[in-house]
Amino acid sequence: MDRLDLLKAVLNGRGRWTAAVAYEASQSADVLPALHRLASDGWLGEAIEITDESEIKQVSRIRRAVFGGTDDKPLQHLGEAETCHVIEHWPEFAGSWWISDDQEALRFARFRGITTRETIDLVAVAVINGDLLTREGFELMQAMSQQERYLRLPTSAADLTR
Repeated sequence: MDRLDLLKAVLNGRGRWTAAVAYEASQSADVLPALHRLASDGWLGEAIEITDESEIKQVSRIRRAVFGGTDDKPLQHLGEAETCHVIEHWPEFAGSWWISDDQEALRFARFRGITTRETIDLVAVAVINGDLLTREGFELMQAMSQQERYLRLPTSAADLTR
């Protein structure tokens, strides 16, 4: 099931990703081959790289203290930590949405005052924008869930239009 076209439509040129998230997507492409196209298609832009040493240390602190990252798994939760740092500290990303289905990351982001969106929200936007019929959106979310994606699911198709 490849519906990256819907994500592209919903983001409408506003999507960005950090280097760690881009790396995670490239690793997940073995299971979800459509992810190979994310970097080459370019609609998420160049991956945001954090290169300043003090910022790298801040990201590391967030990764460890908030998300439980460990020394033996240096990439674990790095995408979440980078995303949090960029949205909170880089003025050009102030007010950005943090898109995730990781409930712990979403709780932290909300606590920090960051606007969050989940897959259910993005599918609802696609339905409202007319990129997807309501029933198709509901069926898409059910299919994602059956592929062991851990999502907050609508209880009915009508939930995608509220």
